[in-house]
Amino acid sequence: MKTRRAMLFAALPLTLAGAAVAQSSRRDPTPAGGDHPAGPTPAQTEGPYFTPNSPLRAGLYEPGMDGTRLRVGGLVLDPSCRPLGNVLVDLWQADAQGRYDNAGYRLRGHQFTDAQGRWQFETIVPAIYPGRTRHLHVKLQAPYGKLLTTQLYFPGDTAGNARDRIFDKRLLMNTAGDAEQMIARYDFVLAG
Repeated sequence: MKTRRAMLFAALPLTLAGAAVAQSSRRDPTPAGGDHPAGPTPAQTEGPYFTPNSPLRAGLYEPGMDGTRLRVGGLVLDPSCRPLGNVLVDLWQADAQGRYDNAGYRLRGHQFTDAQGRWQFETIVPAIYPGRTRHLHVKLQAPYGKLLTTQLYFPGDTAGNARDRIFDKRLLMNTAGDAEQMIARYDFVLAG
C-alpha cells in the first residue's frame, strides 16, 4: 500500500503564504489504514495544559507571532483506510518560547474534518522546553466515537526526541520546509 500512502500525501496540498513548500525527505511513520502493522494511532498523555472549549478555527497563527510558520494537516481514516468526515480535531501547543497560554486560547483551536477526512491548521513550530521535545497536542473524536488524545512529533529534533520519555516514533510527522515556513503531515487512524 505504499502507493496509496504516497497518493494520500499528495492528495492534501499544503501551501504556506501562497507558495508550495517542497515535500522532501518523506518518511513513512504515519499509519495509513489497516495495512500498517502498528494499527490505530497510539494514544498519549494529555499533559497539564489542555483547556476545554477551544475556539472553532484553523488559523492559530497571529500576526507578529514569533516562530517558524507551520501548516500542519493530513487525513483522519478508519482502520480500512476510509476517510472519516466530521471528526473533531482539537490542537494546542506551546509558543516559540516554550510557554502555553493557560489564561486564554492563544495557539489553541479546533475544527472538523471535511467529507474526505481532511484537517489542517496554520500555526507555528513550538519550542522545546525542559523535559520535552517539540510536539503538538491533539484530541480527535468521530461522531459517537471514542476520544483519542495524542501528541505529534517533529523528525528533525533527533536529540530532543531521544531524551523525551513520552516520545513515540509512530507519531512522527512528515515535514518539509525551512526556518521561515514548514509543512507537516500526519494521517490519523481511529480505531472506533
